[in-house]
Amino acid sequence: MHADPHAAESVAPRTVLGACPHDCPDTCSLVTTVQGGRAVRLVGNPDHPHTAGVLCTKVSRYLERVYHPGRLLEPLKRIGPKGSGRFAPVSWDEALDEIAARLRAIAARDPQAILPYSYAGTMGLVQGEAMAARFFHRLGASRLERTICASAGAAALETTLGAKVGMPVQAFAHSRVILIWGSHSIASNLHFWRHAQEAKRRGAQLVCIDPRRTETAEKCHQHLAVLPGSDAALAYALMHEAFARGWADLDYLQRHTLGWEALRERALQWSPSRAAEVCGVPAAQIEALARTVEAAVRAGEPVGIRLNYGMQRTRGGGNAVRAVACLPAVWGAWRHRGGGLLLSSSGAYPVRRDALHRPDLLARSACPQPRSVNMSTIGQALLHPGDAAFGPRIEALIVYNSNPAAVAPDGGQVQRGLRREDLFTVVLEQFATDTADLADFVLPATTQLEHWDIHLSYGHTDVLLNRPAIEPLGQARPNTAIFRALAQRLGFDEPCFADDDLTLCRQAFGDALDFEVLLARGWVSLPWPETPFADGGFPTPSGKCELASPRLAALGLDPLPQVLPNHEPPGADPRYPLALISPPARHFLNSTFVNVVSLRDAEGEPALEIHADDAAARGIADGDWVEVFNDRGACRLRARVNGRARPGVVVGLGIWWRKLSPDGRNVNELTSQALTDLGAAPTFYDCAVQVRRVAAPA
Repeated sequence: MHADPHAAESVAPRTVLGACPHDCPDTCSLVTTVQGGRAVRLVGNPDHPHTAGVLCTKVSRYLERVYHPGRLLEPLKRIGPKGSGRFAPVSWDEALDEIAARLRAIAARDPQAILPYSYAGTMGLVQGEAMAARFFHRLGASRLERTICASAGAAALETTLGAKVGMPVQAFAHSRVILIWGSHSIASNLHFWRHAQEAKRRGAQLVCIDPRRTETAEKCHQHLAVLPGSDAALAYALMHEAFARGWADLDYLQRHTLGWEALRERALQWSPSRAAEVCGVPAAQIEALARTVEAAVRAGEPVGIRLNYGMQRTRGGGNAVRAVACLPAVWGAWRHRGGGLLLSSSGAYPVRRDALHRPDLLARSACPQPRSVNMSTIGQALLHPGDAAFGPRIEALIVYNSNPAAVAPDGGQVQRGLRREDLFTVVLEQFATDTADLADFVLPATTQLEHWDIHLSYGHTDVLLNRPAIEPLGQARPNTAIFRALAQRLGFDEPCFADDDLTLCRQAFGDALDFEVLLARGWVSLPWPETPFADGGFPTPSGKCELASPRLAALGLDPLPQVLPNHEPPGADPRYPLALISPPARHFLNSTFVNVVSLRDAEGEPALEIHADDAAARGIADGDWVEVFNDRGACRLRARVNGRARPGVVVGLGIWWRKLSPDGRNVNELTSQALTDLGAAPTFYDCAVQVRRVAAPA
């Protein structure tokens, strides 16, 4: 199942094992059928237990992406004004020589004026940050704080549980109650949903906690449509009921937690009625949920929480994750198979990141201690003139595995920064995205079927290998090859820049796994217990679940989870009475797949879901065009009065490319660059707006 893609092709089809590269907890194993040098079929690997032969709607269309008529297949150089779309083909040598010359000149003044910008366009450890990190470390470029998705939740888990770890996903099949909190599992965690359905068939109660009535919420027994940013209050109300009604597991708390008495004191201040006022749901709903959990806990049955990253995208998102992460300890849920919590499993992987990224190369650079720039405030950073506190103005931006013009918050400011004529921008891409349109050079990158890579997961604990199934189309090159070539032109002669991609795959885990088994089978399971914290043993400094965190206290922060108001509480400014959230549309993954015609057709038009009461108050009917606006900007969307949005909250499904939107703008025109309490993450769902009916766009 893993013939060499560079061997002579025969008429007979062959199959190649790979891995899905996209930002999803499932990290599926893929089987690609190749005939005559062309990939003709791509399916989920039936032999991989987590994939079980099933792919999501998006990745099942992956061949449409690989062979898309819009694939970039040769290097391009801008020949017109920025944003004009005027590019000319150039050779790889011409492109790389000029890019290297520009970077060399900037680095001679201060290499910190060069900034990489990347995220999870591929989740691969090799095509992600391996050779790229080596290059930027050796150059001494500014470091990028990669915060745009998960850093608030990660900080919360690390201060509470000790690492990004939790219960194994397959254990949810044994849960008696499952709280699906801030997750649209059917769209974004399909293989977890399979286990949840198995538990449901066995009699489990499924509860969805989400401001939007998603397809997932519709298939659960209970749905709490809480207001964005109110999750910590709900978690405390559930703790209140456990302590006040005598069903908290005091034995587990005394043996295996730190600070439980202080947590109890704070929880007892959060009655369901008080929490209901913050959450915007009836107190009876909170009490009903507490009774559901109580019945399971008193019977010694497991309660599992599948938490996802949606709930952390408000000012208090980190503290909210901390509060939810305390619940399994209060309930004693960690004792049981099927009990506990899962947000991310990525901390269970023994990745040798220093071997891949080589931070030791900084010592050989012109700037051994470069500044850090938060990717979530890239708009501010690109427009900063530079000073003693900030450092030099950003003169060069190297973008790979990301599309900041579409996905970064406060998109209007990001656009203004990217349009600077004095900003030298290089984009490694598969398509002419919004960001590529504003580049000086666009370099054609390979897709997952055209390169080697190795993957971990944040939803299970298998390592997956991706083999190239076909030769790169046109002149496309892997990210690794591009950064190797730039390193050579800049005179970086360290042996690590000669490592090929298969060598990098081997370096990622070293002796922690049998690489020959990985080569042969395509995946290797790392051991992880069914009940990882039944007897404590948390990977915290104390070895306990730190309900009150000494590390936060040492930083002058509240050691207990806090209930923090949003940066932009709806109605605090009477001009903007509605809260906007912007989860990915079901057929997109952030801005990925938006240009795949079949998926875009399935999604229809850029849409705003609005509750019938809010629509009626504004004279809006289903199907009308509306403008959503605040002080930062506006965008036009098609109104959907479909029962999914709760009162006071509108849902702008994202993330459409700007140029595929009716007015050239998307929902990130409205989001701010304000950051979360922990992890310095973006606050995409902490956004106050107003909506009005408008004429159809021209």
